[in-house]
Amino acid sequence: MKMTGLAVALAMAGAMTAHAEPVKIGSKNFTEQFVVAEIYAQALEKAGIEVQKRLNLGATQIAHTALTSGEIDLYPEYTGTALAAIVKGELTSDADQIYADVKTYYENELNLTLLEPTAINNGYAIILLPATAEANNLKTLSDLGPASKDLTFGAEGTFGERKDGLPGLEAVYGIKFKEFVQFAKLGIRYSALTSEQIDVSFGFSTDWQIEDSKLAVLEDDKNLFPPYYLVPMVRQDALAANPKIAEVLNRIAPLLTNEKMRAMNAAVERDRREPAEVAAEFLAAEGL
Repeated sequence: MKMTGLAVALAMAGAMTAHAEPVKIGSKNFTEQFVVAEIYAQALEKAGIEVQKRLNLGATQIAHTALTSGEIDLYPEYTGTALAAIVKGELTSDADQIYADVKTYYENELNLTLLEPTAINNGYAIILLPATAEANNLKTLSDLGPASKDLTFGAEGTFGERKDGLPGLEAVYGIKFKEFVQFAKLGIRYSALTSEQIDVSFGFSTDWQIEDSKLAVLEDDKNLFPPYYLVPMVRQDALAANPKIAEVLNRIAPLLTNEKMRAMNAAVERDRREPAEVAAEFLAAEGL
């Protein structure tokens, strides 16, 4: 049987891997992170690299602290999130500039590095029911500014604090909601929207629920939200001890797309399949 380029790379990596400490792979606390971390773990294992999984660590700051402290060696993160939450740099729509700024800061200040970004750009989308959008004549975030004083917004807690969250919406668009309902668990916003407990929330580009629930998405007409490309964040010492990590994960990077990620998220959340099973199916479909 003819092997694909990815299969050949993984096989070669497995043959050449030195005896190193297990690579500790972490994730944040939502489905997409579980699936991608499983893809990374299984691909590295197929390359002969021993791994330990420490998934579902928590939100960005918790996962980042686990990485900087050495509790984990790598986890998938989003460039825009790293820029806003860790680097606290200036938001921009230039994906290459964001990647460069984050990589420079991580390498110079944190002894971490970024591998090649995937093709997943999991950007924010401000969402609402079509009836709410129609009643308030809302098509863009600029339209939402004057109407926001009569509307309730619901989201997870960190969205209320980030430069690319509620503070950014107010600064750029003058959006100030009547009430902010803070959810303790990810994903509640969709049921809260469809049951009309809230009027407006946010989603991500790889959320399958936006299409399934036929929600309206407002245009970010002033480009508040930066690109959020998914990329492995790795400890430099772990990479130095086992450089094959980069070879394996960089080969996978272009294979992960928004379309494939939406399907994998739906498989777990809607169809109740295990993230490990979905990850294995992805790797098999790509030639393993």
